[in-house]
Amino acid sequence: MAKAVRFYETGGPDVLKWEAVEVGDPGPGEVRIRHQAVGLNFAEIYFRTGLYPAALPAGIGVEAAGVVEAVGDGVTDVAPGDRVTYTGSPLGAYSTERVMPASHLIKLPDTISFDTAAAMTMRGLTTSYLLRRIAPLKAGDTVLLHAAAGGVGLIFSQWAKLLGVNVIGTVSSEEKAAVARAHGCDEVIIYTRENVAERVRELTDGAGVPVVYDSIGATTFETSLNSLARRGLLVCFGTASGPVPPIDAMHLCLTGSLFVTRPALADYIADPAERAELAGELFDHVGSGRITIEINQRYGLEDAVQAHRDLESGKTTGSSVFTL
Repeated sequence: MAKAVRFYETGGPDVLKWEAVEVGDPGPGEVRIRHQAVGLNFAEIYFRTGLYPAALPAGIGVEAAGVVEAVGDGVTDVAPGDRVTYTGSPLGAYSTERVMPASHLIKLPDTISFDTAAAMTMRGLTTSYLLRRIAPLKAGDTVLLHAAAGGVGLIFSQWAKLLGVNVIGTVSSEEKAAVARAHGCDEVIIYTRENVAERVRELTDGAGVPVVYDSIGATTFETSLNSLARRGLLVCFGTASGPVPPIDAMHLCLTGSLFVTRPALADYIADPAERAELAGELFDHVGSGRITIEINQRYGLEDAVQAHRDLESGKTTGSSVFTL
């Protein structure tokens, strides 16, 4: 039998249970995939705690890479033996194998390992839409990126460098600052001891930045707004510290006619053609070595509880995977 991590109630890491499950055969439009590596993402904490609702009991995990073992009727885009990766619902990636819709799969080039794919499909596609779809950035622009030493942050800074975009990153410690700089951050602000908005103004001759990319949420929202240039855009793409507070439209008017968006990856990869375009550019950069994916933490799936503890406590840097 296959093994999987499931949860029967929302709460802390201890609600995650490692258990045997039956997988079965794929139905119409489905595939059975045997995982080789599974991604660990902050979004899974949102499901586990109930911030993102899920019908219980539920599997957990939204990203993995592996090999297609069987296909159901009507599946033509992939075949048994294909190397694939995916990100997104339905939940259940924390498993040795599973049945899932074939439409979610992305074929994986031979130049990219399963571990690398599991470490960067969600983060890489997120970076892809942030840099290539949200705002018309041009060479010479400077942006602010929170959590610059995180999984998205390390990919983002490398990709921005390829585009000629300067990145001011925020981190919590000197150790994380060194990591961020090594991956392309032009300036790093240690938010635990510096005023981020004031420092951004200093670095931009008082103007502020045209775009802030904020995956933190509650604790950084005001700082992010205060770091923007006139008519700047705040991109709230995560809520690691809690939900973004209610937005006061008049405040946006009075502080520079600012814009705020709360994008979701799912809406940028819903169209298969656009997903293929975003993934193709990502895979090309990673496969050629222009962007490196460093896996700094590896766990067994049976150690999901500890993995979630580490992720929530801020102990991790870069990407983390479960290896099978």
